[in-house]
This record gives sequence, C-alpha cells and structure tokens, in this order.
Amino acid sequence: MCLAIPGKIESINEQSSPRMAKVNFGGIVKNICVEFMPEATVNDYVLVHVGMAISKVDEAEALETLQLFEQMGNALDELKEGDEL
Repeated sequence: MCLAIPGKIESINEQSSPRMAKVNFGGIVKNICVEFMPEATVNDYVLVHVGMAISKVDEAEALETLQLFEQMGNALDELKEGDEL
C-alpha cells in the first residue's frame, strides 16, 4: 500500500536541479521534489509520495484529508492514554 500526503507549496527554488519546493503539511514544512510537475506553482496543493510531488489536488480535498489525518492522530493519542490506566 502506498500513501500520499497533501501539502501546500510555500515556495519553489527554480534554480535547483532537480526543481525543489518547500511544502507545508499542516505545519510541518519539508523540501519536496517538484521536477516532474512543471505546472506546480506557489499556493498549489500537491500530493506527495516519498519526497516527490505526484499530482495537484483541490484545496478543499487537501484540507479535508489533513483534517482526517489529525483526527486519526488524536484518536491514537487517546488510545495510548487509555493503555496507561
């Protein structure tokens, strides 16, 4: 199974080779390769798999997915807390 995470492009380094971007994943910013997405621009949401942007996604879909990931993380935290009792 593969997992791709949506993130928002904050900046693109057009001078680097390969072309790299700073992508924000709900507060965590990573350097991501956007070499194979010449159409990607700042403020676009992209799906990222193993450090590579693989497609653009709609902002609403990206935000919904990030919210679901946050809810899953909160649920896991609650489960861990329950184990300590």
